[in-house]
Amino acid sequence: MPTDLVLLVADKNTEYGLRGLLSRPEALGIRPITWKAYVHPQRDPACAGKAHEFLRSFARDYHRALVVFDHHGSGRENRSAVDLESDVEQLLAINGWTDRAHVVAIAPELESWVFTSSPQVEACIQWPGPARLRNWLQSQGHWSEVHTKPKDPKAALEAALARVRRPRSSSIYECLGRSVGFETCNDRAFVRLRQILQTWFPIGESPTSAAT
Repeated sequence: MPTDLVLLVADKNTEYGLRGLLSRPEALGIRPITWKAYVHPQRDPACAGKAHEFLRSFARDYHRALVVFDHHGSGRENRSAVDLESDVEQLLAINGWTDRAHVVAIAPELESWVFTSSPQVEACIQWPGPARLRNWLQSQGHWSEVHTKPKDPKAALEAALARVRRPRSSSIYECLGRSVGFETCNDRAFVRLRQILQTWFPIGESPTSAAT
């Protein structure tokens, strides 16, 4: 029986962030799934332009395929994230995946999923306090009081990690994926990811019926 899902991602941080998320199937609203992740060595541009080539040989071994990469740095910024997702999906469809593959282009970058007011974010980066992370980022000009997320999420995360003298690592992204609440997250790419997974792997469906 084919494995439920093959993931093609642009870097280890994305892989481990998704690893954390997929460890919480009930929170995502899906059944537990079997999956395998691959990191494309040529990162975002190759996920945007060569995913169909990379995944062509996997079509018989996996029931579904999901490609996740950052829109910023993909080399295809002239296309909207939505149009780019459609472009890549069409190439996957004619390279063995028919309607079994989807694409999520995160705009601008994975870090846009990270920031909430949740104390779990502070725990994952080992923020010492006493000031809340959001307050500190506001004082540094990274986060406006009227917005729900920093204007440049990647720069904000790097500033926070520099403040606590921690290098950026995949384990931080896995921690965030495992622990941060996302019930109120309205990021377009994240909402799309959840909807794709819920459609493919609904709660109550057996793996055997999904593979038929």
